[in-house]
Amino acid sequence: MKGDDPQVLATIKVIDHIRPDVLVLTDIDFDEGRAALTAFSQTLVDPFIHIFTAIPNSGAQTGLDLDGNGFHGDARDAQGYGRFLGDGGMAVLSRFPILSDSVIDLTQVLWRDVPFANLPRQGGTLFPSAMVFDTLPVSSTSHWVVPIDVNGVELSLLTFDATPPVFDGIEDFNGLRNRDELRLWESVLQGGFGAIPKNPIIIGNANIDPFDGEGLQDGIVRMLRHPALQDPQPRSKGAELVADETHIGPAMFDTVDWAEETPGNLRVSYVLPSVNLTVIGAGVFWPAPDDPNFGLLGGDSGAGAHHLVWVDLMIESVD
Repeated sequence: MKGDDPQVLATIKVIDHIRPDVLVLTDIDFDEGRAALTAFSQTLVDPFIHIFTAIPNSGAQTGLDLDGNGFHGDARDAQGYGRFLGDGGMAVLSRFPILSDSVIDLTQVLWRDVPFANLPRQGGTLFPSAMVFDTLPVSSTSHWVVPIDVNGVELSLLTFDATPPVFDGIEDFNGLRNRDELRLWESVLQGGFGAIPKNPIIIGNANIDPFDGEGLQDGIVRMLRHPALQDPQPRSKGAELVADETHIGPAMFDTVDWAEETPGNLRVSYVLPSVNLTVIGAGVFWPAPDDPNFGLLGGDSGAGAHHLVWVDLMIESVD
């Protein structure tokens, strides 16, 4: 790392300020040797000891015409949008041991195999073709169940980075896929695709708001109301002060600062712990302009549109 990228530098300052024990990064390119990821961690005041990552679907070419434009081989024809293999992947960094041998990687679960999946159709037939769904995973990036040992207590991170429910046509390809990426977690929480995770925590970018913006919002609403989970409702003063006048959702819960009128600011990133866990604090790092920490965001070219979401849990160690 050269250490001169404004967004990376601002992101590092935010992480150093929050000092999380467990961090999920999305939209970070995958490299097999983890050189970039390790270098990123080493730039932090307190580097993470444990790291997990795996190759994502983003940029993995299918050899098929997924967007129906008559060509194949471009970014939209990959298993998940990507200009190259590993473009915009994910990683989990932890100060507690990651039980890597027990990770459940659901990244290759076929879309058609998700219970109650709703595949896109046009004119009554599958779009773009039935052949596509013989090989296409539901996950546009990755879906992992990552167990972490916190002083003898096992927590299961259900982490993902869903596709935006836009940039498609009347068949609603991305909207339906976004909904079914959440539906996969619904199945996992009921014991599908393996054992029920211990102390599950949904953590990642669902790319959909329960009130505003585009997409099939029933998916995230169901997740927020799931009986196995709790919503700590992380909030910030900064988001509240720049509320979109046309939005109906509580602006204080927004996590992304999209300046355009459409979609505007939305809540798209979530940390939803198991109801068995004790939440003692939560927030979104989006300081108000008069907050002394506002400068950590780095201005227009700083930490990016997405803001860090944090939740503090009290974990009683097992003797």
